[in-house]
Amino acid sequence: MRTDITKINEHSPHQGLTEGLMVFAGGTSKLFKTGEWRTDTPVFYEDKCKQCLLCAPVCPDSSIPVKDGKRMDFDYDHCKGCGICVKACPFGAIEMKEGIV
Repeated sequence: MRTDITKINEHSPHQGLTEGLMVFAGGTSKLFKTGEWRTDTPVFYEDKCKQCLLCAPVCPDSSIPVKDGKRMDFDYDHCKGCGICVKACPFGAIEMKEGIV
């Protein structure tokens, strides 16, 4: 019997846990708004963006959504504010601002 990993807590019986607490389902971080940890916030300037999409693959939190080949605004619910996207953008379309914007 395996317990659903999203429901494991201090009351979960050990018989329901996987061996070595291995994770068999990914993507559970989508359930948590981890962007609340952010101290600096990236700001996207759409008018400067050339849609080169160099920023999207370097985002460690997948917080730069791409739809129909175009980059959208940030997913601030999950962005941690690391600033990697700012360094990846050759057009100055992303700037870091202090605090949560």
